[in-house]
Amino acid sequence: MRGRHIPRALVLVAALAAFGLAACGGDEETANGEGGGTTVAVTLQEFAVIPAQDSAPGGSVTFEATNEGPEDPHELVVIRTDLAPDALPTDENGAVDEGGEGIEVIGEIEEFPVGETQSATFELEAGAYALICNVYEEAEDESHYQVGMRTGFTVE
Repeated sequence: MRGRHIPRALVLVAALAAFGLAACGGDEETANGEGGGTTVAVTLQEFAVIPAQDSAPGGSVTFEATNEGPEDPHELVVIRTDLAPDALPTDENGAVDEGGEGIEVIGEIEEFPVGETQSATFELEAGAYALICNVYEEAEDESHYQVGMRTGFTVE
């Protein structure tokens, strides 16, 4: 008798665990816990911007950016543009001119230190975007954008 109850119990536990995992959401929750949005994890490092996915559906998109350094603070700027990510207008220092022609800055996660994760949510329409770090280090005379911290992103 006892042997028959163990498999049922295991099936019940497995079903409840699967239901619990499905209820946790995944990319259908925004950072504030409300449904209806997409969360995109983004790694910032010397010197790359690496989203976990290269597209998202239109609407509420939360970018959860982690600065993996190993040394520099970084930021994440979300730009709507039809220009290639490496062809954005720049200033004399090589940083992107955020008021430049052909781009629309949607928003940003301000510069933050190595080891931290910051997030921000934006309402994004279908189109092409660039995700960049636009930090310019004067002491190093180094534009993070120019040394490769940029990538394309599509909103469908």
